[in-house]
Amino acid sequence: MQHAAQAYKNVAKETASARDLEASLLLKSAAQFQAIRDGWDRRKVDLNDALLFNRKLWTFFIDAVTRDDNPLPIAIRQNVASLGLFVIGRTINLTSNPQPDGLGTLININRSIASGLRNAP
Repeated sequence: MQHAAQAYKNVAKETASARDLEASLLLKSAAQFQAIRDGWDRRKVDLNDALLFNRKLWTFFIDAVTRDDNPLPIAIRQNVASLGLFVIGRTINLTSNPQPDGLGTLININRSIASGLRNAP
């Protein structure tokens, strides 16, 4: 029984650490977008790198939730995948048509998901 409790504790710790890492990366991306939007005239040259980082991050999330061994309920997996496709579409649009106002949606999504990850049980 003691061994099972320790195993559960280790898995819970790893899961929490993964969530914290994911949340931190989402917040990093949101902060990059916020800085670019706030200093658009000086920082718009950084936009493509920030968009690429965000696209890679969301590609990772989509890949993770579409794996057969993902333990999340199917409805959550589908929602994350749909949201990820929306985010990637938005980043592609901003790559071809850079606009500071277009960053707000990505900032809000990344911050909201990060908050959910940090507050998950």
